[in-house]
Amino acid sequence: MKQLIFAVTLLLAAGAQAQTIQGNATTGKQDVFMCEGCHNSTGYRVAFPEVYEVPMLNGQSAGYIAQALQEYRSGQRRNQTMRAIASSLTDQEIADIAAYYSQPKAGGTH
Repeated sequence: MKQLIFAVTLLLAAGAQAQTIQGNATTGKQDVFMCEGCHNSTGYRVAFPEVYEVPMLNGQSAGYIAQALQEYRSGQRRNQTMRAIASSLTDQEIADIAAYYSQPKAGGTH
């Protein structure tokens, strides 16, 4: 019984820790090199897998950006390029990137 209680406690602690990841905008600035080529270029469009306008990230809510990256990583959102990028990110890197882009005028002057 003690082992079961210990195991449940560890799981709860791990879940609580996962929910408390805080993004660091300064660190995030170092991680956005792979984002800048497409995002934050006014009027940029891609034609794969279909033609669509690439959204600007500057000033977006950190929660929205983090959720979108997690959904690309899990496959819930479908875009091969974004899935590959998001799959390479840790939860901390996602939080850092989201914190960076949620600042006003992050990533440039757009």
